[in-house]
Amino acid sequence: MKVLSHRGYWKTVAEKNTPAAFERSFSLGFGTETDLRDLAGQLVVSHDPPARGALTADDLLAIHQRHDAALPLALNIKADGLQSLLLASLERLPQLDAFVFDMSIPDAIQWLKVGVPIFTRHSDVEPDPVLYSSSAGIWLDGFHGDWWDGAVIARHLDAGKRVCIVSPELHRREHRAAWERLANDGLPSDGTVMICTDLPEEAREYFGNDH
Repeated sequence: MKVLSHRGYWKTVAEKNTPAAFERSFSLGFGTETDLRDLAGQLVVSHDPPARGALTADDLLAIHQRHDAALPLALNIKADGLQSLLLASLERLPQLDAFVFDMSIPDAIQWLKVGVPIFTRHSDVEPDPVLYSSSAGIWLDGFHGDWWDGAVIARHLDAGKRVCIVSPELHRREHRAAWERLANDGLPSDGTVMICTDLPEEAREYFGNDH
């Protein structure tokens, strides 16, 4: 199972979505999830409305390319209409394993039109993932509990989807029981299943497979 750090591999809250967190994540062989917005005509990394001086998406990609260019990037789209800005960066890196998720439905349709892979969310409050047939993968989430199991994941894999599981600690819940279920399910390690976590080194050690 591929491990993705959540907003980079940060050691303090202030490091989230910073160059230091991304350098640490990529240097240790983890992909990452991060947030994209626009600011003054530029694409920037920021979970909240960005301020001047925010890390640009191109700077993030430069850090990524200095390490393993095959490490996956999960790009959480926080504003509509970013297609042209991101495409300009992605077209320079045609082999990049990147996908977008969490945008509005009308905006998701625009991402599909320009050919950028999208992941649709399947969660306890979204039992019927939208745009399923057009999506490259599933962002498997649990807002109120860990409702999913190996059968849910297998169903998506059988439909030709990749799956990224949101680890419970991202919702401030204990993660060990869910991790144990995943380990017992014997999920593939070929990149079709990923986990997004605040504990990437612990996840790698626990699942005991490749990065």
